[in-house]
Amino acid sequence: MSFSEQDIKNTAQLARLSVSENECRFYSGQLNQILNLVEQMNQVDTQSTRPMAHPRDLVLRLRDDEVTEQDEREKFQSIAPETENGLYLVPQVIDQG
Repeated sequence: MSFSEQDIKNTAQLARLSVSENECRFYSGQLNQILNLVEQMNQVDTQSTRPMAHPRDLVLRLRDDEVTEQDEREKFQSIAPETENGLYLVPQVIDQG
């Protein structure tokens, strides 16, 4: 597959963009280079390659997951207008009809 200058003009028209003849030639060449690169990558045999979640095997340095704040839920809920079973009750804002 390749992009012709006419393809660029048609796409530009659909996107309501103004593109000059020089830009059509330039974009056509650039897009064709990208497609050629994708075609080269598609030809690489990857059957024996193990999939990776990330291209670099890194171990994230995360802090320990520990509680650092006091539980003040009772204090905050005592001043709330309405609560039930540890949840805040609010007026309905979406009509379900």
